[in-house]
Amino acid sequence: MTSLPSSPSRTLARQRRIQQAKQRRAVVIAALLLLGIGTLGVQSLPRPSLRQIQETVWVSHPEPLAMAGGDPYIRALMRTISAAESNTNQPYNVLYGGDVVQQLNRHPDICTEIVTGPNQGQCTTAAGRYQFLTTTWQEKARQYHPKSSSWFGGWRDYSFDPESQDLVVYHWLKDASAWNLDIPTALRDGRLDEVLRHLSGTWTSLGYGIESNSMTTRLPRIYDNLLQEELEQSASGRASLTLSGQAP
Repeated sequence: MTSLPSSPSRTLARQRRIQQAKQRRAVVIAALLLLGIGTLGVQSLPRPSLRQIQETVWVSHPEPLAMAGGDPYIRALMRTISAAESNTNQPYNVLYGGDVVQQLNRHPDICTEIVTGPNQGQCTTAAGRYQFLTTTWQEKARQYHPKSSSWFGGWRDYSFDPESQDLVVYHWLKDASAWNLDIPTALRDGRLDEVLRHLSGTWTSLGYGIESNSMTTRLPRIYDNLLQEELEQSASGRASLTLSGQAP
């Protein structure tokens, strides 16, 4: 039997339904593809990246120091170093790769696999705001730790608390004999590039070394901003002392 010809309105309605069904199928297929790609992307991330996402928050402005007082130029430099080495919301607790530790009664001494760069496949004990290796921390703590002493040094168990981390680095940076450079004077003379070059052998992310990162090129600008902040805080502190009747 020959079918009767459809009316124009029925033909348009049928075409509309077909088009809507195609659109629904396209939406479902796209959603499935996105889900598959997203899952693959997460699974393909290296484990340190996942730990960073889960346990640390990267910050746009380096955290203030735990130590109080001191030369604002050195303080700004210390925060600039941490911008390249440990720019997280928990800089004193962070390990290489993004894991964090809560106990800071001593250096964590945890060897974490290096996943990128020229030392890939090796492991590092870098920890804390300034990413001290265990051996470097032991050496510098004997020289600059606020609680260092001849009998205590034999235990090699210096506190790794935030203030101690700061104080060790602060006195290390101020020691001209350690760097063959008077860093405070160089900073006051505007020779930041020379200072970073001197320090890059210790903190390679500062540039001139083998492990620059996304922060390296921004460090001069970061330092300038932090220096202004530290100078303002230093001036405010002196003003407060003067108002309270104490000598600045």
